[in-house]
Amino acid sequence: MKSFKSLVFTGLLLLSLTSFSQNPIIQDQYTADPTARVFNGKIYVFPSHDIFATEGKGRPGWFAMEDYHVFSCSNLTDWTDHGMIVDQKTVPWAVHDAYSMWAPDAVERNGKYYFYFPTRAQDTTLNGQGFSIGVAIADKPSGPYTPESAPIAGVKGIDPNVFIDKNGQPYLYWSQGHIYGAKLKENMLDLATEPVILEDLPQKGLKEGPFVFERNGIYYMTYPHVENKTERLEYATGDNPLGPFKFRGVIMDEWANGCWTNHHSIVNYKNQWYLFYHHNDLSPDFDKNRSIRMDSLFFDQDGSIQKVIPTLRGVGITQATDKIQLDRYSNKSDDLAIAFNNPDNTFEGWHLTFTEPEQWVQFNAVDFTKNLNNIKIQSKADKKAVLEVRMDDKSGPLLAKIDIDSSTDWTSSEAKLSKYKPGVHNLFVIIKSGNVEVDWLQCLKD
Repeated sequence: MKSFKSLVFTGLLLLSLTSFSQNPIIQDQYTADPTARVFNGKIYVFPSHDIFATEGKGRPGWFAMEDYHVFSCSNLTDWTDHGMIVDQKTVPWAVHDAYSMWAPDAVERNGKYYFYFPTRAQDTTLNGQGFSIGVAIADKPSGPYTPESAPIAGVKGIDPNVFIDKNGQPYLYWSQGHIYGAKLKENMLDLATEPVILEDLPQKGLKEGPFVFERNGIYYMTYPHVENKTERLEYATGDNPLGPFKFRGVIMDEWANGCWTNHHSIVNYKNQWYLFYHHNDLSPDFDKNRSIRMDSLFFDQDGSIQKVIPTLRGVGITQATDKIQLDRYSNKSDDLAIAFNNPDNTFEGWHLTFTEPEQWVQFNAVDFTKNLNNIKIQSKADKKAVLEVRMDDKSGPLLAKIDIDSSTDWTSSEAKLSKYKPGVHNLFVIIKSGNVEVDWLQCLKD
């Protein structure tokens, strides 16, 4: 029998086990280093916030982050930006123009929410030169957060990660050349033990961004590692939160386009595991402005993590009445082109260009409710074109045949929907004649 992962990629849906969304999951700003947590039945994501550095505002050509936002979602598709929760200028101990608010983490403890973040400190007598790690506390995961007056003593480094074991003992991990770990006190603000270097991880190449979780009695230490030239995501396992850990394998390979970093977290939500990570989708020519993504993650019976192949379709079920962004496809013809709508403002998204008959695109997991009557498509074409929209397969039931008139501007075209079986289906769009650029399509009720 095929694995569920294989069934997903062949287009079959086992919706009781998982669902789908679109990548990157935040498309109106740059985000990176996502830590995902489940609080009160929702997924909250705490990323860093990339901006474009300019003279006097960060180091041009390098990473620049001045604040943090938090995002939440309950359906794996619609993300809410709760706004800025911590700013470099409001942290008492931070250098207020360092632009180094790098990868954060957040956990809940006794009804309080603790947000951990690195940046440069004004006073270097506590932890020395370089980065320290601070804490901000809130009564709700969305904030407001109040930063502590000083960073954690004895911690020098970046990429904080907090793991709370089943017995209630919290641990803090971070990176600075090596990956370090220590127990935290009950107050979540002070170390309870001296830091230790986790020596049993690969020694060659940069390691950073630790993220620890436990599953079925196995402790997973996961981290980005430069094995060759850029970062890939790896993992090691052990039977103790501080190791020793044994290297087990690769979670995600290096980026083919040479994006230097990746940074991640792993979370179980409604009995499905997910990997959050980042890429430079919205800034393909500058890999210091990144965007966070999300894909399903699976385990083998022995606890091994199956390698995650990054997708554009991602996770979450899309409603047929939403504007379906076909450029976030599940599969497509090899020769079907994708490009930004506006290269000068990539936050405006992408479109597909159909140029030859029978080119096609597949978009999985669309929920067709009852009483949908029309379909609308946003497109432009230099001459008349005809598109077919089909359900389940390229040769599946015909939903609509859309005639598109020539236009140099984005224009909406509509057609009647044929009868269909309500439910969650895969969607296929095939060009039959002409050539056309397609932004999105949407099903409508009368």
